[in-house]
Amino acid sequence: MPRIKAATIGEHHEMVWADLTEALRHLLLERDYDSITMGHIAARAGLARNTLYNYAGDKRALVLELARRASRPLVHQVSAVAARSADPAAGRMRTIIEAILSASTNHAMRLMFLPNSTPLVADLPAGPENPFATLVTGVEKVVRDGISAGEFREVDDVSLTVDLLTGTVRAGIDRINRDPDGLPTTVRAVQHIVLAAITREQG
Repeated sequence: MPRIKAATIGEHHEMVWADLTEALRHLLLERDYDSITMGHIAARAGLARNTLYNYAGDKRALVLELARRASRPLVHQVSAVAARSADPAAGRMRTIIEAILSASTNHAMRLMFLPNSTPLVADLPAGPENPFATLVTGVEKVVRDGISAGEFREVDDVSLTVDLLTGTVRAGIDRINRDPDGLPTTVRAVQHIVLAAITREQG
């Protein structure tokens, strides 16, 4: 039986998962996702391959865990902001946009958002099991609250509207990836474009 790295089995498993997701994160910074093998991940994490398979049967399981760990603080923040229904929707949308763009400076999060991340994101499950589904749900709630309060214009399809707005946020993330020092300017620009698209015209 392999030696455990912590005082309890549970703590040991947590440490191994942390090592595995960190290994995958570093590998994703170095090479294309499709070229990474389970052997590469095991070697980078300092594990025997058979031990790796005790934790994850394939790359998809590791990607899901990496996404869960990387997105956890952002998911909590966005959920809390979205729940503040008494606050103006526009202010909550600005806060959520800033939170998402600021989180993109985290390498693991950036890997999930950038345009070339398609094969990586494709390995994440659809629906509620996707860690990023909560972010979309939060934004949709804010949009619906804004429509109900008369702040935002009526739209036929809130989900489609949020999908389209996400393209602007992704463009902001791409810009931040190329110019990290431009974060504040990019945040303001994305906030302006998103709110201009959905805010109801006065009068």
